[in-house]
Amino acid sequence: MPLDKSLITVKIKEEAIKLGFLFCGVSKAEFLEKEAPRLENWLQNNQHGQMKYMENHFDKRLDPRLLVDDAKSVISLGMNYYTDLRQSDPESPKLSTYAYGKDYHIVIKEKLKVLIDFIKQHTGEINGRAFVDSAPVMDKAWAEKAGLGWIGKNTNLINKKKGSFFFLAELILDMELEYDITPATDHCGTCTRCIDACPTEAIIAPYLLDASKCISYLTIELKDEIPAEFKGKMDNWMFGCDICQDVCPWNKFSILHQQQAFNPPPELLAFRKKDWEEITEDVFQKLFKGSAVKRTKFEGLRRNITFLNK
Repeated sequence: MPLDKSLITVKIKEEAIKLGFLFCGVSKAEFLEKEAPRLENWLQNNQHGQMKYMENHFDKRLDPRLLVDDAKSVISLGMNYYTDLRQSDPESPKLSTYAYGKDYHIVIKEKLKVLIDFIKQHTGEINGRAFVDSAPVMDKAWAEKAGLGWIGKNTNLINKKKGSFFFLAELILDMELEYDITPATDHCGTCTRCIDACPTEAIIAPYLLDASKCISYLTIELKDEIPAEFKGKMDNWMFGCDICQDVCPWNKFSILHQQQAFNPPPELLAFRKKDWEEITEDVFQKLFKGSAVKRTKFEGLRRNITFLNK
């Protein structure tokens, strides 16, 4: 006898926590009406820079039913990556903590496969797809609808009890579940720490990011030379940036992650400024095997380090 939607929803959430997710919420698969004009304006103002892929599949980004036939539910999940480990040399070019360990796409995708299998065991054959920041899905919008947190002034999702150092992922399924119908409320208040702290002024207004000015974009997504206007404004970041999260008061509630895969190799933290400046492609390949840093490639990382030293 199949489980009712209330019971299977509880079981899915319990299994998600067992698999190491920080939290799990469920939304009804429907058109994202509120996000449509925001996305359109953001693209029209070219605030996505060279990320031309953001212009693709506009309709699919706003409607999960175009990604999975007869989709009825969006399960939003968060996985913690917060760590208090830091690079030992304070003068070394900096690496965002999300990229310390194994590529999160790989780690989370494996767990989502296990979760889908679990759901099938309890419900029979279902149609669904797993997404980890690599398809036209508006992760933060769905997570907000599911009550996992609110989208803050730095445009990151913030959870009142766990901060914002977590990855987001989704399962879109063609089965009805019990939906979390109370989205999280905004608790940024009058705080502007993230806006004030951004050295490139990428947060051009509360809740509005010009990605083409963001250090993460400049060091990862941008394929050309970094524009000279950002000289002296990169705060020594060579891959990604954590500034707007580090200054966020809600991250005092962040807890250390328990994912072994996200831990950095000891030699990564031990690298000194000179080591980074002299890094070879062979060392790069060994140090970042299975890492998200591979996205920028050796040439990209060398470009970033060189720019910091100009």
